[in-house]
Amino acid sequence: MPKALITGSAGFIGYFLARRLLEDGFEVIGFDALTDYYDVTLKQRRQQMLLQHPGFRAVNERLETDGVLMDLVAQDTPDVIVHLAAQAGVRYSIDHPRSYVDANLVGTFNLLEAVRATPCSHLLLASTSSVYGANAEMPYAETHKADLPMSFYAATKKATEAMAHSYAHLYDLPITMFRFFTVYGPWGRPDMAHFKFTRAILQGEPIDIYNHGNMQRDFTYIDDLVAAIVGLVRAAPQRPATPEDIAPGDSLSPVAPYRIVNIGNSEPVALMDFIAAIETALGQGAQKNFMGMQPGDVPATWADATLIKTLTGYTPQTPVAEGIARFVAWYRDYYNV
Repeated sequence: MPKALITGSAGFIGYFLARRLLEDGFEVIGFDALTDYYDVTLKQRRQQMLLQHPGFRAVNERLETDGVLMDLVAQDTPDVIVHLAAQAGVRYSIDHPRSYVDANLVGTFNLLEAVRATPCSHLLLASTSSVYGANAEMPYAETHKADLPMSFYAATKKATEAMAHSYAHLYDLPITMFRFFTVYGPWGRPDMAHFKFTRAILQGEPIDIYNHGNMQRDFTYIDDLVAAIVGLVRAAPQRPATPEDIAPGDSLSPVAPYRIVNIGNSEPVALMDFIAAIETALGQGAQKNFMGMQPGDVPATWADATLIKTLTGYTPQTPVAEGIARFVAWYRDYYNV
């Protein structure tokens, strides 16, 4: 039975990935600090559901605690490690930058050190579409420059990409970085737009719409994202013998077994259309409070998903209207509204 270590296993994406790998026959070690960035009860519920499976074990610790990851990886020797745990959120990083240094930089360093000491067959680390920052060329391709982050959150994620590349080069560790594009679905984070909009509409409160609604996002449904990650687990990069061995459009490093991969729907949706889908699923309209652009935000995201399709055959299956309907059904059931 293959063994996977998932950091952030009680989080939104971590929960669904752990569930899928358990279904696929993996033994899963879930690592999570259950921090109070958002409702801890939601995290506890996800973890409790995973604990119903005999192949799942939970470790409740912090990434930045010295020695914890080193000991865990050495003792359990996982075949695959998927690093999802992080301090997330563009807006939160404006007022709480220290938490991003601790979780994203120190925490990722601790994991890289643990894998250097006890290598696994494939280390996959989560990044974000936010690293594209001020890049205006769309759709975003993995080979584009991403040197102008617009938020400290994005800066820390870009830093983890660079850190991981150095470890892949120095210690021949197969590493894949995947960049998420606005993931949504049931059991999502309460600070995400679809969650906040749904809650506000049901409570008869206005919703804040930034940049006066002139926004686009490449919304990616959770099931599609997880299918892509599972496909990438089986696609560990190999150090190329020569630069000529790298296929056109591939982000494979010329000097390391390291690759960056976008995971998105590759079909940007206007924010107002996204809100309309929520209104339709709820059967009621929203009171709209139009505002200027939020500091650190970008007006649009759009993933070039050519590489992930080449590597795994990934093709998104869930239209936004369908994904939102599933989320709203879950929300009404979970909160009994």
